[in-house]
Order: sequence, then C-alpha cells, then structure tokens
Amino acid sequence: MPYVWAFLIGVTSGLRALSPQAVVSWAARLGWVHLEATPLAFLGFAATPYILSALAIGELINDKLPKTPSRKAPAGFGARIVTGALCGFALATAVGALAGALGAVAGTLGGSEARARLARAFGKDLPAALLEDAVTIGAAVWILWARG
Repeated sequence: MPYVWAFLIGVTSGLRALSPQAVVSWAARLGWVHLEATPLAFLGFAATPYILSALAIGELINDKLPKTPSRKAPAGFGARIVTGALCGFALATAVGALAGALGAVAGTLGGSEARARLARAFGKDLPAALLEDAVTIGAAVWILWARG
C-alpha cells in the first residue's frame, strides 16, 4: 500500500508542484510522517513547512496569471516530476520516489486535460483553477492522513 500512497501524492504534485510538498512537510513536522533518519529530514525542520507553504501560496497565485506557461512545458513538467518523486520518497523510500514521479506524470497530463474541460464547461479558467487548487490540497492532506 505505501507505493499506492506514493503514486497518489505524486498525482497531486502533477496538479501543483509545491502544495503537496508543503503538506508533506507539515505532516513531517506534526509527526504524521517520520523522516528523521532520511535524506528528507529537513522537511520536518521547524521553518521548512512555513517556507514551503509560502512558496506554495506563490505558486497558487502565479497559476492564475495569464502569462504563466503550461504545466506541460519542460521546466514545469520537470519540476512536477521532481517534487512528485520527493513526496513519494517521503512516503515509501526509493521505490516510492519512482511511484511518485510516475504519479506526477499522470497528474500533470490528466490534470491539464481535466482543467481544460472544466474551463470550457465553466466558460472561463478561474473557477476550474480554484477547483483544482482545492482538490490538490484536499487530496494531499487526505493522503497523508489516510495512510496513517
């Protein structure tokens, strides 16, 4: 089951690169995820959740700007794969990193398509983007809570 959680947290990284990382960092700080003896121990440091949360909020704002490039552009796609792998590693070590990266690919491609369809249905992008934000954060929190 750990690899399923890693894949799913990777999917959320495909939707938003930094929000799942912030959630994982808060989970580490609150003791939901134990990263103390891993290379990702820094995620549980006192300042890290605040820093990542500030960066995630910046990403959420930037996502709504008209000149923001597509998540499928190489830099954005690559960032999502890396953050998906990091979040996956936090939940299930090395194989979890692969599962998280694969989840990020699925989330990037599927999220792009879903948002485009929602934007067409709403007649504009902002409601679709806000719904995607809520799904990303809600799903990431649920994943960390549900995995125990």
